[in-house]
Amino acid sequence: MMRTAAIDCGTNSIRLLIADIDETGALTDVERLMRVVRLGEGVDATGRLSDAALARTFTAAEEYAELIVRHGSPAVRFVATSASRDAENREDFMSGIRARLGVDPEVISGAEEAALSFTGAVSVLGAAEDETVLVIDLGGGSTEFVAGDSSGVLASRSMDMGCVRFTERFLHGDPPTRAEISAMEAEVRSLIAVAAADVPLGTVTTLVGVAGSITTVTAHALKLTEYIPERIHGAVLSTAEVQAASADLLHSDRARRASLPYMHPGRVDVIGAGALIWKCIVEAVAEATQGRVGGATASEHDILDGIALSVARRGK
Repeated sequence: MMRTAAIDCGTNSIRLLIADIDETGALTDVERLMRVVRLGEGVDATGRLSDAALARTFTAAEEYAELIVRHGSPAVRFVATSASRDAENREDFMSGIRARLGVDPEVISGAEEAALSFTGAVSVLGAAEDETVLVIDLGGGSTEFVAGDSSGVLASRSMDMGCVRFTERFLHGDPPTRAEISAMEAEVRSLIAVAAADVPLGTVTTLVGVAGSITTVTAHALKLTEYIPERIHGAVLSTAEVQAASADLLHSDRARRASLPYMHPGRVDVIGAGALIWKCIVEAVAEATQGRVGGATASEHDILDGIALSVARRGK
């Protein structure tokens, strides 16, 4: 048994997983936490990480550092994604993390982000030999498209569209106006077409979605009375159910979204954009497969699990 610590720092949230991993690669959670720090706030417009966003992120890193020590100081891997890739002052971020956690943060490429997301998702859901799984990791600044089978990743593409980036770029009304939604949807569909040139959607047999926007849409469709990971993980929604839940979230005003019992406070402002991106992807896969894939599976296991597993492999 090996204990590892994985930290995923994205555009919207920073998450920690401390886990025990056995000889078969099975992972058991010791701690799994998320703090919404909105590191990528304003990056799309300014190209810089703001002082306030850095301060929020460093506070969360200090909390995580204490937990890692409390649980025996296991090997740590800190992975940073879209917002850090885009920021011209990312060295300020990297030096601040190094000072607090004693590790060098890895600002990974979109391709590696996709591979880690795929590993994390299929580590629990699995993939049959004759199955091509498309994993969608819908983050705050980017969305990863990664197709693979039981042998591993076959193709991937990272696109600069995410719930924070596209909320800031397109959705300003409360609720968003029809014109704002139309403009965003046109851009999303254009970017899906670009991704599909590298990741052929028509070959997919199973669609899996990971990360908070997708699990929140799933919770909304299931009409949960609170956020229950066990109910969300592995839940299969039809295309029609995704469309209905996404449209309802997108057209709700902020007060109604905030009142939903499963809505994380840090996701209230950006869930509309996340829901619209997810709806468009599910529709695109259904169309490309001529209805063979008429829905999607939600996974609570994602890039964070992939990072933890990668630490274990390094330690062998």
